[in-house]
Amino acid sequence: MEKIFRSEYPRPQFVREDWQNLNGLWEFAFDDNDNGVSEQWFNKALDRTINVPFAFQSKNSGIGDPSYHDVVWYRKTITIDPSWKGKRIKLNFGAVDYRADVYVNGIYIGCHIGGHTPFSFDITDALSWESEIIAVRAFDPSTDETIPRGKQYWREKSERIWYTRTTGIWQTVWLEPTASTTIDKLRMTPDIDEGDICVAFEVVGDFTGCKCDVNITFNGTDFVKDTIEIKEGFVRRRYNLTGKSIFRTGFHRDGIMWSPEQPNLFDIEFDLRRGSDTLDNIKSYFGMRKIHTENKMVYLNNKPYYQKLVLDQGYWPDGLLTAPDDADYIKDIEISKKMGLNGCRKHQKIEDPRFLYWADKMGFLVWGECAAFVSYSEDAVMRLVGEWGEVIQRDYNHPCIVTWVPFNESWGVPYVRDNRQHQCATLTFYNLLHSLDGTRPVVTNDGWEMTTTDITAIHNYSHGNEWETEKFETFVRDNSDLEHILTAMPCMRSIYANGYEYRGEPVLLTEFGGVSFAIAETEGWGYTSASSEEAYLNDLKRIFKAVYASKILFGYCYTQLTDVEQEINGLVTYDRQEKCSLDKIKAILDSYNNPYIL
Repeated sequence: MEKIFRSEYPRPQFVREDWQNLNGLWEFAFDDNDNGVSEQWFNKALDRTINVPFAFQSKNSGIGDPSYHDVVWYRKTITIDPSWKGKRIKLNFGAVDYRADVYVNGIYIGCHIGGHTPFSFDITDALSWESEIIAVRAFDPSTDETIPRGKQYWREKSERIWYTRTTGIWQTVWLEPTASTTIDKLRMTPDIDEGDICVAFEVVGDFTGCKCDVNITFNGTDFVKDTIEIKEGFVRRRYNLTGKSIFRTGFHRDGIMWSPEQPNLFDIEFDLRRGSDTLDNIKSYFGMRKIHTENKMVYLNNKPYYQKLVLDQGYWPDGLLTAPDDADYIKDIEISKKMGLNGCRKHQKIEDPRFLYWADKMGFLVWGECAAFVSYSEDAVMRLVGEWGEVIQRDYNHPCIVTWVPFNESWGVPYVRDNRQHQCATLTFYNLLHSLDGTRPVVTNDGWEMTTTDITAIHNYSHGNEWETEKFETFVRDNSDLEHILTAMPCMRSIYANGYEYRGEPVLLTEFGGVSFAIAETEGWGYTSASSEEAYLNDLKRIFKAVYASKILFGYCYTQLTDVEQEINGLVTYDRQEKCSLDKIKAILDSYNNPYIL
């Protein structure tokens, strides 16, 4: 029997009950000569099979070929539930890297450009209501350094900090039936200072005579029941959840807030109807939480909050960017929390919404960082603008996301220290993200050479040999003078770009560590190496002792959660096996004397 990976509903904050999962075996072919369009491969059987949603480079795809194949084709024959006839049928893709052209029954439907964000097409008019053939042409230019590619290497074999590429479909594909009038673009903004949730959505199609019931519950208790008469296509309502007193319907005001320690979530349901007919029903959730900076600190729900993050590449040995199922996301969060961490920086990857769902549910902070381009060009900037717009639209409602990171270590903007065009690029994304999302801090260029930023995020791996150890400890301990940190030159890079300076932002050490320790005959590298468990733990103790001694640093992000391919500097192995007891690492991470760490 065909094994279906990724059987979970793929859009957990915008759930419709009826859907059809199209993951599983598809016909597949490499099109190295790019003949598929002219020869109409969308109308022909293809010569291979692939297990969707895994890229052909991965083992789980059934192919496992990491070599260059820039154009690939997918084809699948399906039948659609006949009870859906009369509905509009939407074909949805979680993500296809990099350009996707879609055909249904030989009819060209449309294309999407951008490898990390979802898209959908209404395919109703192309259906036969017998057997339907869906075909996808995916184009992913392997060596193009100006597309947003993150850690995917532009050379054929991975090396150093660069990993195997991902081409084509790598997140769930599914169908859903809708009415011609539907709910779209749901946005929920918590305001904990007023105790309100601001709910906004669009109604697409003919909304004449429509009403929408909005129900908000918390742990089974009704908080809001409202009926809205739809008079225009955009709807916004503000609902108070706390009342005037510290208690509301038996709940303490603080007891309904979201945090890693108490990941409280409200359920919300929208029922769009015309008379007694339901046109659309959407189930979602939200968390009441606030993130902001002041007094050189990061605040969560108006209280100083020390972030203990881990760098998370979001790779799996057999699936590359695609986790086999939800259990893999849950395990990564559980491992991190067992070690005493309260969040992660998803590095150069906008993660699958199912991971963010579990981070919301389990209480785990996430820094969202879009895959960057490597080489600067005007086209590269425009491509990244497009992806970030879709990222914010997809992920705005997740309470776990507390920071956006558009650039990392000057990748794509290598001359940002002095070059005005590169500086303006970082400022463009700083302002763009704030214009799309006014609720979260933005780090313009994580690591160094920052322009305007909300957090001073510094990388420093100078803790290897003896003289580097002294240098690193001086960097984080000599905190009687903040200027010492701000004038440091990690990797010979200044903390701020020329013309920009520190304005009182919180200072976080957002990459450090990377101690390599192999528990088997594994070859690889790290920023510091240990030959035994005892030496490994001693290295961690030495590094974290220096970090926790700092009165300037207000949080950190350790490199990294897992080994990845040739990197063996993870806290656990690539297949998530413990290198040593997680309790021993937790004891090190808990050995602090900082009043702001819970």
